[in-house]
Amino acid sequence: MPFFYESFSEMRLDKYLAHSTGLSRKEVKRALHEKSVSVNGNVVKEFGFQVNSNDEVIFKEQGIAAPEHRYLMLNKPQGYVCSNDDPTHPTVAGLLTAEIRPDLLNIAGRLDVDSTGLLLLTTDGQWLHKITSPNHKQAKRYLVETASAIDESAIQVFADGVLLKGEKHLTKPAKLEIIESHMAYLTLTEGKYHQVKRMFAAIGNKVTDLHRDTIGHIHLDENLGSGEYRALTADEVNQL
Repeated sequence: MPFFYESFSEMRLDKYLAHSTGLSRKEVKRALHEKSVSVNGNVVKEFGFQVNSNDEVIFKEQGIAAPEHRYLMLNKPQGYVCSNDDPTHPTVAGLLTAEIRPDLLNIAGRLDVDSTGLLLLTTDGQWLHKITSPNHKQAKRYLVETASAIDESAIQVFADGVLLKGEKHLTKPAKLEIIESHMAYLTLTEGKYHQVKRMFAAIGNKVTDLHRDTIGHIHLDENLGSGEYRALTADEVNQL
């Protein structure tokens, strides 16, 4: 289900129209230039005109409802990049086939092109910040497969922090749960560049497969096939 912009006190008219109607920036500009938009009975042509949730916005004689935030989870397939546009790989935005203006959705916690699993996408900047900011310490769990057997000593090494190549400080404590010789769960509370792969490289091992199944208290829906997505429930949104 969608959620209203709770903090929507004022918003630029062009952003309001883009979020509510799916119009592109070019189409919004044309509509304003053609005097097709009015606010509270007055024709408005300025992009930056400020509107609030109590204003009556009319586009081509039809009322335009205030925009709503979107919160989605997606099961990212291998081979896709976390981007709206890429010259060499398909993008996760291309998987959002039922969404109006998928380019307006921001990704919380990107995954590498060869990694799979849970992605969270939203138009809510404050909610996004709660997931991505190190200050909020949202745990992310990964299922890791490795080229070599994982030594038991890695549990304590990761708990103490690892000095990654090119870094000056140790990683924050991470929880490693060995499932079998070449497979483990790794839970992090930070998101350095290629962190999981670099942590295993630091102990002389190589990640061969990486899948994220949890962010905070949100778990990847087991009913979502690779490349599928759904809206988050109200409970899932509020958990973060």
